[in-house]
Amino acid sequence: PPAPVSLGRTVCYVVLAVLFNEEGAVLLVQEAKPECRGRWYLPAGRMEPGEGVVEALRREVKEESGLECEPITMLALEERGPAWIRFAFLARPSGGTLKTLEEADAESLQATWWSGDPRELPLRSLDILPLLDLATHYRQSPPHPPTLPRELPCAPLCLRLLLPFTNAAGDLWVLLGTTGTPHLPVVTCGTSPPEMRGGLCLPVLWLLRDCLPWDTQPRVLGLLGLQHRAGGPGGADGICFNVALSTPLSTHGDVPPELRDPALRWWHVEEEGLRGRILQRLQGT
Repeated sequence: PPAPVSLGRTVCYVVLAVLFNEEGAVLLVQEAKPECRGRWYLPAGRMEPGEGVVEALRREVKEESGLECEPITMLALEERGPAWIRFAFLARPSGGTLKTLEEADAESLQATWWSGDPRELPLRSLDILPLLDLATHYRQSPPHPPTLPRELPCAPLCLRLLLPFTNAAGDLWVLLGTTGTPHLPVVTCGTSPPEMRGGLCLPVLWLLRDCLPWDTQPRVLGLLGLQHRAGGPGGADGICFNVALSTPLSTHGDVPPELRDPALRWWHVEEEGLRGRILQRLQGT
């Protein structure tokens, strides 16, 4: 495995929050940074060493808007390789008062509840528009259960894989690692420049390319959750992402293909309750 990652040195984590009030208006803050001063954006900022993901979210919302908040669910994970990862959350206001121009500081100039089209304002970036759409959709019809970080330590950046195979009859298999106690496969992300440019999913593609005989490789379906604890082993700030993948269903028969790697095997999920929960969760990613 690669060396433990260190926040602010080898990785950068960013948190972003989408909040609505009871009338459905969205919380926007006016930027104070010289390069985007006066423009509007969602509350967002970098995590600091020693912070947990949710702790950083609460701090950034408080500093930029004056409001307290509680996270509801993670909406999206955005990444530019291991060197820059942003966690977008849907959250609810839980106290505080909106920052006014009289309270402007280096964090922001002011905050407001905006009920119109955000594109009517001078925005810092249009990249918040898809996140607003995700948040609106989740409020109307949640596609997945609330997903929040679990406080579990992790030294490197890694991905735990849930790779299913189903057939037309509805049978379900899941890929497992066989070294030691059977477990979902885990791959680690390197921090060399080429690995950083390749994105978080590059080691996943390498693993599947080497173990599966298919010409068409599985694709990333969605994020099931993540684990992180500030100041983990040796002060590391690693994160383990639980990632669901999808497999092509119709072109490879009624049973999973043989694997090239003896350290992996397919496990037939026979317990009906577990099988149903896995399939339901995969549909919601």
